Amino acid sequence: MRSYDDLINELSVMCGIVSEYWDIPGNKHVASIETKRAILRAMRLKVDSVWDIEREINERKSWPWSKFIEPAMVISVNNQPLTIPVYIPINEGEEGEFSISWYIEDENGLRDDFTLSGKAMVISAEQWIDGVRYIKTDLVCRPNPPSPYPIGHYSASVTCKGLETELIGKTNIAITPDTCYIPPGSEKEKGWGISLNLYSIHSDRNWGVGDFADLKEIVRWTAELGGGFVGINPLHSIPNRKPFGISPYSPISRLYKNFIYLDIENVAEVAGHAGASEIIEVFKKELNDIKERDLINYERIAFIKRTILRHAFEYFLKDHYEQNSDRGKEFKKYILEEGSSLESFATYMALTHNTHPCSAYLPEKWQEWPAEYRTPSSNSVTKAKRLYGKEILFYKYLQWLIEEQLKEISEQARSEGMSVGIYHDLAIGSNSGGSDAWMSQDVTADGVTAGAPPDDFNINGQNWGFPPLIPEKLKETGYELLIQTIRKNMKYCGALRIDHALGIFRLFWVPHGMSPSEGTYVEYPSEDILRIVALESRRNKTMVIAEDLGTIGENVREELARFQMLSYRLLYFERDYPAASFTLPGMYPEVALCAITTHDLPTIYGYWAGRDIAVKRQLNIYPDEESYQRDNGNRERDKALLLNALRTHGIVSDDFSSDPEITSAMTPELCLAIYEYLAAAPCKLLSVSLDDIVGILDQQNMPGVIDSYPSWRRRMPVPLKQIVSDKWPIALSEMLKRNNR
Repeated sequence: MRSYDDLINELSVMCGIVSEYWDIPGNKHVASIETKRAILRAMRLKVDSVWDIEREINERKSWPWSKFIEPAMVISVNNQPLTIPVYIPINEGEEGEFSISWYIEDENGLRDDFTLSGKAMVISAEQWIDGVRYIKTDLVCRPNPPSPYPIGHYSASVTCKGLETELIGKTNIAITPDTCYIPPGSEKEKGWGISLNLYSIHSDRNWGVGDFADLKEIVRWTAELGGGFVGINPLHSIPNRKPFGISPYSPISRLYKNFIYLDIENVAEVAGHAGASEIIEVFKKELNDIKERDLINYERIAFIKRTILRHAFEYFLKDHYEQNSDRGKEFKKYILEEGSSLESFATYMALTHNTHPCSAYLPEKWQEWPAEYRTPSSNSVTKAKRLYGKEILFYKYLQWLIEEQLKEISEQARSEGMSVGIYHDLAIGSNSGGSDAWMSQDVTADGVTAGAPPDDFNINGQNWGFPPLIPEKLKETGYELLIQTIRKNMKYCGALRIDHALGIFRLFWVPHGMSPSEGTYVEYPSEDILRIVALESRRNKTMVIAEDLGTIGENVREELARFQMLSYRLLYFERDYPAASFTLPGMYPEVALCAITTHDLPTIYGYWAGRDIAVKRQLNIYPDEESYQRDNGNRERDKALLLNALRTHGIVSDDFSSDPEITSAMTPELCLAIYEYLAAAPCKLLSVSLDDIVGILDQQNMPGVIDSYPSWRRRMPVPLKQIVSDKWPIALSEMLKRNNR
């Protein structure tokens, strides 16, 4: 009899659990039996006994033979005619006694019907499982060219009659392009844009947090400078409460957005009613106090905006929704198009919202709700929907308003002649207590969180605090959650950055109660995921930027490039080791976006001053003094290497790079020179950080730190009107033009 540990190891391999990996510092990590067991349990597998594990192994060995039809198929548009494999249990010699009928239906309800008799069937494979013979046959659809199916989503239903038991199965089919969208005519062009954290924008007119009106102004300004895009942080819905509810990368939903970004005064029901202005006046003094602070008060700003929007909603119900005006019809159409996902999100929000006393309002984590509310389809939730229908409608209204304003910004970017437009950011996951996890419990792992091993971002590794999706369950549900997430985040944007795109291939899982160093990777069906992203990219005309930083698996960047997903290259990390010299611009890849920094890393001003190193020491992130001193020494080395690279490339003179009065602190001139170094790279896109334009020292986020650092809360020290009137961005624009951007 095989041992428990041997069986755990075998099942782990079958489920894509990586047994060992090397981290960036060069250390080998071997996953323990305890780690593997915890991850298997998180995948909803029974592993308490040898018998349990053997049963799980046997089930997987019988796949897909015992399933009749696979739940999802993702194929290339160039791999046609479309064939659907089916697996049929049948005795030898009885093939002629059954028939198969099936149909393919597209998203508009158009369908093709087919039939096949057992006598005409071709057996492509055969398998015996527990004494039962299974045959595989491939159902060919539209076999005669030239009539291939175009790219898109389809469903297929297959029925096999004439057997002892009739077999019926369905599958979701994605017919995909082989590459993501690239704007026509831009294959050889090089563009640039400005990236920023929208929440941090400081303007005279906003309410203490950057909003969509600020974004419109930045789009206008960037277009005037010749920029082709404006990149922003994720707009996902978050609780708007510190310390855990303000990170845009730890949302309650990636499907829906944070109403805190709404330009309230541009909402029709606010602008058109005197009563709304009176309510705004009530909050005027508090808003002025909020705007004078250096840190964003998410909770109060959200409360004030929500209060005013509730009054606007009352006007909307009376003037439009109940009257079925054109505006009311548009809202009803939006609700119909969004379907069950919006219904679930709005229900979750209504159940958890606690501004007003109501017995139905529950804790923000659905796991802490009474048992009868934990399942979206339960009778208690159904009753709550009827009882609090108006509250649910309010949260749908907020999302509709966001759609309206984002559409307006997208159209503005296009009218300004921007080659890309708005460049959105998609977080790698959503938190365990949020609405996405509540509505998608069947695909969400329990008892683990996603994270990262020790790397350049954090020497202790990271625990990101949100649950990963179970690869096996993703396919079993036809990739529905993945498709919705990509599609909704590509709407109204010209480019989408996928945070931690390495997770398409493998994601680092950390079992509860263990440190990140005890976690390990789990592999994902990367070919299917890449193809689904490519399909949505083409349909939405959205470029894809794959953030490929961190511990990179074998051939990952090659696979991303195969699908024309832009690599994400940061100056800080593009080095020629072991010398650690900075990679020459000409050595950067063409299919890429290049930048100096990102939200998790120091600004160029902070980098030059060693501000990030000093803060990490203050926060006791360094395990010992030696690690701190090593980082300090490496930073001084790196600054010298970067100056040498600028001098070698002819961007600065010998006198400039050797003058300590010029180079001891970051200056606008030196900052411009570093961006000129990147501008010379062949990368399709160059991102300029607004933090670098302003000259900010502190980075927006300190990875691995919860409440001892004001991550995600810093407001720009310089008002927007001052930024857009400054001369330095004009010098930047002129330099970029000289470099053919």
